[in-house]
Amino acid sequence: MRESRIQKRKKWKKILLSGLIVFFALLAAGLGYAYNLYSQVNKAATKMHEKIDWVGSGNQKEKIEQKKPLNILLMGVDERTGDKGRSDSLILMQLNAENDSMTMLSIPRDTRVEIAGRGKMDKINHSYAFGGTKMTVETVENFLDIKLDYYIKVNMEALSEIVDALGGITVNNTLTWSDEGYYKKGYVYKKGEINLDGPKTLGYVRMRHLDNNGDFGRQARQRQVINAIVDKGANISSINKVDNVLDVLGDRVKTNMTFAEMKDIQKGYIGTRKNKKTLELKGSGSKINGVYYWVPNQGSVEQVKNEIK
Repeated sequence: MRESRIQKRKKWKKILLSGLIVFFALLAAGLGYAYNLYSQVNKAATKMHEKIDWVGSGNQKEKIEQKKPLNILLMGVDERTGDKGRSDSLILMQLNAENDSMTMLSIPRDTRVEIAGRGKMDKINHSYAFGGTKMTVETVENFLDIKLDYYIKVNMEALSEIVDALGGITVNNTLTWSDEGYYKKGYVYKKGEINLDGPKTLGYVRMRHLDNNGDFGRQARQRQVINAIVDKGANISSINKVDNVLDVLGDRVKTNMTFAEMKDIQKGYIGTRKNKKTLELKGSGSKINGVYYWVPNQGSVEQVKNEIK
């Protein structure tokens, strides 16, 4: 007796890919797709892929096969018409299959570092304006003395669309605030567990001036949202517009990761979402020549380097 289309859907819905959304969004660990969507997934992954030779050592495939730790840079970029844009969010993610752990480090956007290729100290988020993804990757590598395997660059507007495609997310908000008079959207974020749609998520991760913790509070909210997307994406029943998610990813996300690598990472590193660890750089704000910078404590930088290695 031939299987019905519904039976085939059930049979295949757990097979496919978490890795497509893995990383920025790690939208995925466990996210499955029906068999008849396979070609759409492949198409979206192909559209996302950027073939370059300046990230990684070229042995990523071997590292994945041996389940060695992988370093991925998540870049949230604000790009506007007539403006090359800046990296609004930089998060280093390390996946370790040996102990099923995911380590995340947020790098403050105003961090004063030497910009790769320019030999000058400046805010790390300016590296994208000066030299795009390549200069940002090289600056982070030099700053933390590591080698990145992959990068995932996401237009911040895509965050809103992805959350809406997932049907919204739930986060535990640590303070009550309103964006009235600041972002002027009229959103109110009450302390406690709140549900966010796409536009409210964007406001949630961008706010920093109304938070006494400034950029560190914003970094915490960014990590919160990533984890919420992971958890929501891990439940296939929560997604009723998979094709919409794929459209968003194909148009707004760029990565040096291939479709084959996504599938292999999903298979070998799916357990890393079980144990999440956060590293934090310590430092202080300072004005230098009239410009505000966040100056990292060198001892803290060395400690973070050791943790990552």
